[in-house]
Amino acid sequence: MTVQPDAAPQPEGKVTRIASLDGLRGIAACGVAFFYHPLLEFDPGIMDHVPGAVLWLRNWGWTFVDLFFLISGYIFAHVYLQGAPLERGRIGDFAVARLARLYPLHLVTLLACALLFVGATDNTWYAFVAHLFIMQAFVEPVTHTFNGPSWSISVEVVCYAVFVLGAVRGDKVLRIVTAAAILVALAHFAVQGRPGGPWTGDSVPRGLLGFFTGQVLWRCRAGLARVPTAVFSLVLIVGLSIDMGRASSLPPISLLAWPAALCLALRTPMLGGRLFLWLGDRSYAVYLIHFPVLIAVIPLLHSAGAGWQASGITLAYAAIVLALSELVYRRFEVPSRRAIRAGWERRSKAKSARGVSPA
Repeated sequence: MTVQPDAAPQPEGKVTRIASLDGLRGIAACGVAFFYHPLLEFDPGIMDHVPGAVLWLRNWGWTFVDLFFLISGYIFAHVYLQGAPLERGRIGDFAVARLARLYPLHLVTLLACALLFVGATDNTWYAFVAHLFIMQAFVEPVTHTFNGPSWSISVEVVCYAVFVLGAVRGDKVLRIVTAAAILVALAHFAVQGRPGGPWTGDSVPRGLLGFFTGQVLWRCRAGLARVPTAVFSLVLIVGLSIDMGRASSLPPISLLAWPAALCLALRTPMLGGRLFLWLGDRSYAVYLIHFPVLIAVIPLLHSAGAGWQASGITLAYAAIVLALSELVYRRFEVPSRRAIRAGWERRSKAKSARGVSPA
């Protein structure tokens, strides 16, 4: 799950928000929360007559997470690779900004899932500790325990760490790190990639491929701006249509489809409108909140069948997720983020004051 960076190495006013990518992130969050099976697990007879786009969403909606990784990499490059370089002395600021953005809502949703799913076989104390330290993507078999979608937070943290360790050593080193991360990910898919998915073993390679491909897109943004829109539209269609047979279809989606979607989004002013910005700001909340609500809704969907009742339940589910996301974003996510950052700034100022000798 991608999140907007909150700290930059240069003065904050010089970092412009890429509104259209925030809108795209909101769409991706809805893609994961509202258009991924089991919401689309209807009767086979019905599914034979639905549009192909619905079938794609049912089978591949989970790849919107890879779009998150791509957007995250692009935005991080936009924020941290302009102006003054990211210095080693600012790693602490970087880490606290990331912690303030990711951890409070992750912790709250983890605790909520622990209460809601108490007694679930896989939700062991061992799994809880792994989630508590954002290690859920790396400690088997807890990847999809408690709040399952939070696995991507672990992968995001890895991408952040690789990025910052390369960035503080200069742009040349970061370019090498970027190329190496993409090649390692592609090597994984070439050797161990399997058709379909999602597969647990692909988690880190997916993150590395998406995040650092986003970095490449940002570096090549001037050249990409000259490419006709029709070309990106064609690449998007081709990337989503390629059948890799017995190999993983993630490489063409991550290297063709989602990069084309990002480039198209940059040319779509509507995605920077009020509605999409609202959705983009709450995308992290939508992503983490939807899963426990979905678990509660699934039994109702199974009992309702595939008629108008199922449609009504699905709409109610979407409304509940959006309403809770609005509430959590305003009343908890933003205030907790600001409180952590303010506390860190006070600590830094106090530490600096103690280190200054009186004249």
